[in-house]
Amino acid sequence: MKNDRESSLVGKKVVLLGGTSGFGFATALAVAEEGASVVVVSSSRRKVNDALSKLPEETKGFVADLGDEKQIEQLFKKIGEFDHLVFTAGDELKFNELLGLNIDEAKQSINLRFWGAVMAAKHGAPLIRQGGSITLTTGALGRKPRKGTVVIAGMASAIDGLTRALAFELAPIRVNAVCAGTVRTNLLRSIPEAAREVFYSQVGSKLLTGRVGDANEIAEAYLYLIRGSFSTGQIVVVDGGSLLT
Repeated sequence: MKNDRESSLVGKKVVLLGGTSGFGFATALAVAEEGASVVVVSSSRRKVNDALSKLPEETKGFVADLGDEKQIEQLFKKIGEFDHLVFTAGDELKFNELLGLNIDEAKQSINLRFWGAVMAAKHGAPLIRQGGSITLTTGALGRKPRKGTVVIAGMASAIDGLTRALAFELAPIRVNAVCAGTVRTNLLRSIPEAAREVFYSQVGSKLLTGRVGDANEIAEAYLYLIRGSFSTGQIVVVDGGSLLT
């Protein structure tokens, strides 16, 4: 039976790519509270500095384009050995019907969200200590798409498959993913605030929970998978019951 000492994050080093906002930042706060040493990474120096001001003093932050393999390779050389990798990096979610889809924008999004995860695993895995893990990020729209989600749903489905493949490829490193439903984050910042609140209200009223989630609730799933020493190749769904409605 696993004891508290084995599941403790005290003394562990957790790297969060995309860890300066949304799910990533909430998870950074959560693992820091559990005693872990935290490293956050973003493409924005401003976001890194802002996150560092709210995290423990010993937290480290780096700036890197997570869609650029050379920058990712150099990033991990700076970070060195660590225990757990969390990939939550993503750009703003845009809902576009197929005929109006900007293919160049879509390619950039896929490069960051999917290929970024692949490249992070490629260069990060050799530095992960025994008992370590990788946790990726996917979304419920991959399993229950709707109109205007061709790219979003496609990427989510791809990351589901990537998670299972990496679990085989990198064993005994554990690889899992968190599948999130509609949550209040900055990913919908392109929508005016009033319209965004209407959207959250409409979506939330249809969920079994009666509301949409928040980033702290999603962070609990990342925390579980980081600690879950017998879980690998799994997709943990945290969606307020959206897949059942």
